[in-house]
Amino acid sequence: MLPRRLLSRSARLWRVSDHAGSLESRTSVRSDTALARRICRPRLRSGGVLTGGLLLCVVAAGCQDGPLYALKEANPWFSVRQWGRDEAIGVTDHTRREELMSLAETIDRLPADRQAFWNSHLQQIYANDKSPEMRRLVVLAAGKSVDPSMLELVQAGLDDDSLKVRMEACRALGRRPEEDAARMLATVLGKTQDKDVRHAAIAAIGRHPGPVANNALKLALQDRDPATQTLVISSLRQSTGRNYGDDPEVWIAALDGESVEERPADGGFMGLF
Repeated sequence: MLPRRLLSRSARLWRVSDHAGSLESRTSVRSDTALARRICRPRLRSGGVLTGGLLLCVVAAGCQDGPLYALKEANPWFSVRQWGRDEAIGVTDHTRREELMSLAETIDRLPADRQAFWNSHLQQIYANDKSPEMRRLVVLAAGKSVDPSMLELVQAGLDDDSLKVRMEACRALGRRPEEDAARMLATVLGKTQDKDVRHAAIAAIGRHPGPVANNALKLALQDRDPATQTLVISSLRQSTGRNYGDDPEVWIAALDGESVEERPADGGFMGLF
């Protein structure tokens, strides 16, 4: 039996430790909430309202910035001063982008509950932000998250108006572990005519070993563009773990179950890299 004094001290230390853990958890939640408000909040100048007089002045003055506009742009002092003024008005687009980029780079290391917290906020940004770069970063973050519900957000990026968002969605699906991600990439290969998006999907689907990827890549070998064929064969090497050289017809025969001699692991053009 421990003396009563030691038991009392032990109980106090336990309560302090438990309080510290609870405080850390609440601090993380408050930090995420504050960051979400900054990133999701649309930027407004002067309260987001232009009075009639100010609007008249803007129309009358036009978009000129004086005769030394080019010199102001070249001199970083003017840019830094302007950034400071913008920050005083509200969160700038540059700041929102940097904070969203930071989230995208670290979201996979956050606890599961904090990743789930960001799901609705990332959906809000994607639905309302007019910037393709912000939507691309949303898709990037969703692709790196381990939260299964984020897959729907990545899928939405496949139909985005912006080319770079659609390409980012393909890359994100390559990082997702779900079999549905491979099926989505196969669908992209079957319907899109944009070569950049096709190439992004080809490179991504190679990270999903299995019949879904192999069948989609076999169909993609029918493309007669040499660059596309080279990329498809590279992805087939990754998805199958095999190497049948650089001839598309040989790969098609191998995927159809014919007896094909396998090349050494470092053979062919792609083995140089």
